Amino acid sequence: MRLIFSAFILTTLYLPVKAQDLMNRDSLLKLLPLAKEDSNKVLLYINIGQQYESNEPEAAKQYYRAARDLSEKIGYTRGLIKFAANYTFVLNMQGFYDSSLMINKTSVELSRKIKDSLYLAKTLFNTGSSYRVMGDFENAVKCYEEGKVIFANYKDDRIQAQGDDILQNLFTELHQYDKGVEYGERSVRILRKLDIPALLGISLMNLGINYQKKMLSDKAEKCYREALEIAKSVDDKNMEATGYLNITDVYFQSGRYKEMKPYVDKAIALSRELNLHESELIATKALAFHYMSVNDYGTAEKKAQEALAISNSYNLRIQREKVYNVLASIAYGMHNLKLGEEYETKGALLSDSLLNEQIQKNNQELEKKYETKQKEGKIKELEAERQLQALSIKQKNILNYILIASAIIILIIFTLSYRNYKQKQKLQQQRIAELETEKKLAATEAVLKGEEQERTRLAKDLHDGLGGMLSGIKYSFQTMKENLIMTPENMQSFERSMDMLDSSIREMRRVAHNMMPESLVKFGLDEALKDFCNDINQSGALKVSYQSFGLADQSIDQTVSITIYRIVQELINNTIKHAAATEAIVQLTKTDGTISITTEDDGKGFDTAILQRAKGIGWSNIQNRIEFLKGKLDVRSEEGKGTSVHIEINNN
Repeated sequence: MRLIFSAFILTTLYLPVKAQDLMNRDSLLKLLPLAKEDSNKVLLYINIGQQYESNEPEAAKQYYRAARDLSEKIGYTRGLIKFAANYTFVLNMQGFYDSSLMINKTSVELSRKIKDSLYLAKTLFNTGSSYRVMGDFENAVKCYEEGKVIFANYKDDRIQAQGDDILQNLFTELHQYDKGVEYGERSVRILRKLDIPALLGISLMNLGINYQKKMLSDKAEKCYREALEIAKSVDDKNMEATGYLNITDVYFQSGRYKEMKPYVDKAIALSRELNLHESELIATKALAFHYMSVNDYGTAEKKAQEALAISNSYNLRIQREKVYNVLASIAYGMHNLKLGEEYETKGALLSDSLLNEQIQKNNQELEKKYETKQKEGKIKELEAERQLQALSIKQKNILNYILIASAIIILIIFTLSYRNYKQKQKLQQQRIAELETEKKLAATEAVLKGEEQERTRLAKDLHDGLGGMLSGIKYSFQTMKENLIMTPENMQSFERSMDMLDSSIREMRRVAHNMMPESLVKFGLDEALKDFCNDINQSGALKVSYQSFGLADQSIDQTVSITIYRIVQELINNTIKHAAATEAIVQLTKTDGTISITTEDDGKGFDTAILQRAKGIGWSNIQNRIEFLKGKLDVRSEEGKGTSVHIEINNN
């Protein structure tokens, strides 16, 4: 019984369109953040993808998709064609032939749309190659023939070499190996002359397959080894894995089973790295043959079972049939006839199923062609009838068009009028809302200014009026003390009264200062807040640290300054009353027309959701003042972790 082994054939589906140049990947990646959103960035994405495709195909696909998305965004049709050429190269490498064909057919239509004959020829060759790997040689030949006619007009050796390489693969599939060798040798000669190693390696690999089909094993092995060295030099792991598999196939055909293992091991490692599941399966199956050749049937069966598992995981049914045959051979070698027959039966059943599916597919294609011809004939008959009817319908259509056009014009006029009315109504509502907002802000401003004016007046009255009176009373008491002779009891009572008078004067000054700090009017917001924090520190109620940035030599409108002062004052008072904090920070920053206010404390914190329901005057005053300044408020607090309040005000 002849053991069946299939070499993994490297195809060149996309060589006519994609011209890959190996570049410094890191250098390209550094250019990416600097690139503008134009066609050059599309080409940059494609160049980066090309550096990944041989070793990291999924990363390459990611960059190719980015090129597609940007091309669609900027309307760059040639970028979409380049995406198709490169993306389908990776898809074909991974075995996604259906998706590859669909994208290639789209690229053909795009090339026809832009009327670029060279792009059209390249996309036709790519599409033909997709048909070829799917076994549809009729459509493959049609695409190749149309593309070849176009290529004949271009005197380009590189295009000639790539076209010859693709045609040698076609003749391989058609079992016309002499023609395959003819085209392959010509492709290799041209690529050697042009000194393009990556393309030369692919062409050599495909030429080796044609030699092998002609039973010229020595020539095939020579091609594979040269291609393998090229793959290593250009760091093309996909080509390298293929080279190991094809050399293994040569050894298999010549019965050199014991020499296969080093190449198979390398092929398995690279296939796993690149997620080339069918290649991994074939290499694992070859390893089973190796162990059979040294009579290690146990290990051979283990490797064959691994290959079977891969075929089941990725639905590789054609390879599964071959694995069943391998398992049958191993079972017979182990003198287990029953198990060998079971595997042979499974292989035969799967082979029949695959054959039936192919027959059914061929029948469907024949039926489709027959139905297409019938439809074409019927269409011609209907076309003749339609031409007769067209003359009589034409006049009716003209009248209908006139009526429809009139209706459309009326509808457009009505729509535009209605739209204009709604737009005016919308603008009017927006203006009303703006006026209401302005009115509300003006009212708020008037209230705040009135409040501050009243505070200023009261502070002045307290300081100048009541303060002067209390100071005069104190002076009179001191004069009285010097002129009267008092008993010790009366003296003690007098001193207590003097202390109470001093406390009253201090409290009056504190109230007057809180109502309108003198330093705020004279020295500005920064000094006023600094004094306020120092007063809190001296009172012992809370340790407050004050920091300011960007306020030196900066003037702030007095209304804004007073409002910010009141906000900070209210926030610190809330901290003292409710937070049970020991330390707090007040930070004031001015940058580029923005004033930022931050207060933080180490208090007990609270659930910020209660602020939505808070009805206290203090919190309401803070919100009103921030709204008046058109500021933004951010409150963050957690129970046991303190509270942070951040306010931003646009001071332009």
